[in-house]
Amino acid sequence: MERDEIFSKVRDVLVESLAVDEDEVEPTARLTTDLGAESIDFLDIKFQLEQVFGFRVEEGELFPDNVAQDQGYVSDGKLTDKGLSALKERLPHADFGELETNPQVAKVPEIFTVDAIVRFCETKLQASA
Repeated sequence: MERDEIFSKVRDVLVESLAVDEDEVEPTARLTTDLGAESIDFLDIKFQLEQVFGFRVEEGELFPDNVAQDQGYVSDGKLTDKGLSALKERLPHADFGELETNPQVAKVPEIFTVDAIVRFCETKLQASA
């Protein structure tokens, strides 16, 4: 499946899940701050991606779970070096550029862009081929 087709399907999922207009779903759009996604929406997005693409998304594979709960990963509201490294390892599809310069835990959801979801889907589809 070509990247454009994957993007189109991801866009359709996000339009449906987040009740946004198609033109709002750009590669750089952040799911939370730009498209208004909340934690419950991430579950719906995960489920819909599984349905549309036919692959299974394991717990914590697409979106991190309980990062802020691990004291080895967080200190004073910021990700530690260990926490940032763990996230990078678990979420290779996400862009950590801004989080590296401002590692506040509250900023973690902002790493989830439309392009990150497309990259995740590309990787999953390549692995299942």
